[in-house]
Amino acid sequence: MVGKALHHVSLNVTDVRACVAFYEAMGFREIERPELGFDGAWMRIGDAGELHLLGFPPPEAVGQHFAVHVDDLDEALSALAANDITPDRTSEIDGICRQAFLTDPAGNQVELNQPL
Repeated sequence: MVGKALHHVSLNVTDVRACVAFYEAMGFREIERPELGFDGAWMRIGDAGELHLLGFPPPEAVGQHFAVHVDDLDEALSALAANDITPDRTSEIDGICRQAFLTDPAGNQVELNQPL
C-alpha cells in the first residue's frame, strides 16, 4: 500500500476568516501555518485530519465535497444552528448513514456523515 491515511484537503476560498469561523463551528481548530506568500489558514479536526484554506477564488464544481464524521447528526446540527449554520439538505442512505449537506462561505459543499 502506498498511502497510509488522508493528510489534508485543500479548498480555495474567497474569505479566509469567514471560512475559519464556519469550520471552527464544526469543531475544527486553526493551527500554525507557514508563510506561503498568499492568504490562507490551516485547520485540524481530531488528531490528524487537516483542512487547508487557500485564499484564491474557488473553481466551479458540481457535487464536489468532503465529509466530516459525526456521532450524532441531530446534535451536530443543533450545535451548528447556534452559529446560524443550517443544512442545505439532509438525507439517509438506508442502513449506511444519515447525511447533512452544508455550504461554507466560499460555496464549498461539506457533508456531515453519521454512520448507522
